[in-house]
Amino acid sequence: MYQGFYELTSGMITQQRNLNTISNNMANVETAGYKSDKMTMSTFDEQMLIRTGRTAKRNTKDLGVSTPIVKADQTYTDYTQGSPEETDGKYDFCISGDGFFSVRTDSGVQYTRNGGFSVSNDGTLMLDNIGPVLGADGNPITIDNENFTVSEDGRIFSDTGRILGQLRITTFDTSTLHKEDNGMYTATTDGGTDATGQTDILYGYLETSNVNMIDEMTDMISAERAYQGAAQMLKMYDNVLDQAANSAGRIV
Repeated sequence: MYQGFYELTSGMITQQRNLNTISNNMANVETAGYKSDKMTMSTFDEQMLIRTGRTAKRNTKDLGVSTPIVKADQTYTDYTQGSPEETDGKYDFCISGDGFFSVRTDSGVQYTRNGGFSVSNDGTLMLDNIGPVLGADGNPITIDNENFTVSEDGRIFSDTGRILGQLRITTFDTSTLHKEDNGMYTATTDGGTDATGQTDILYGYLETSNVNMIDEMTDMISAERAYQGAAQMLKMYDNVLDQAANSAGRIV
């Protein structure tokens, strides 16, 4: 009798989670290196509906298969590379290909595609509000002079030709990555594969977000309509049950 409540309410909850995922993508459309998420849905296990007699439970008859209650299944991250955008920023870097920058955080080493760096007062290359950027030797990179150049393999040279450091690039089986806040990732198994010097680094560029606003808007409209439809049906279902309980069974 109350199965409709479960089905419609679960649909509303699931679409709300979907809208949250879409909204987060849209909010990060201008975030350098951001990778969009996609939520998938599933239903509970199929159930066979069977009709039986009022008294004897023999001679049952199959009525059909039902899959009540839709639910959020998983959220997948699209690691497709965004487009490189020239910024001419003094401390902007873009990875052209696979891999992630390594950053030391309070929670350990984390990884990112966001190459919008800065330097601290002591010259340490930093990802703002996150931590120092690591070099090939596993230590933070220090840039003690603004007159530096960057090679395609990520080596940073002073104006005298001295190597200040080389950006550490790590590649992963992306299924082993866990998405954190602020465009950061942690590895769920090992530390990945060191690809330092094997991936081109574009200096003075940033990787744009791979969020497609047209797709996100389309998905948002579909999710909102599904949510509103479930809400309207739930209201109608409630009215029908109310009439059944208070009118149909009334004895005059």
